[in-house]
Formats: sequence, C-alpha cells, structure tokens
Amino acid sequence: MNQNTISRYETEAHQADYAALIAIADYFNVSIDYLLGRTENPSINK
Repeated sequence: MNQNTISRYETEAHQADYAALIAIADYFNVSIDYLLGRTENPSINK
C-alpha cells in the first residue's frame, strides 16, 4: 500500500475495501472496529 492510497483514506477521498481494512488493522495490531471509530478499545477479540 503506498502513501497516496493511505492519504486518500485519511482524507476520506476514498474508502478502504475489506482487504485493505484487514491489512491496516493487522499492521497496527488493532481491531477493524477501532479503525472505523466504532470503539475506543483497540484490542482484538480472538
């Protein structure tokens, strides 16, 4: 994933697809709900 893609996600110019959300969550070791602002808890429930 390149910097331009990430920038577009951050500025909401584009929305990340499911695979991108998984990749970002895995990279930062947080839940997808945390990335989407649905929870304040970054923990992953496994």
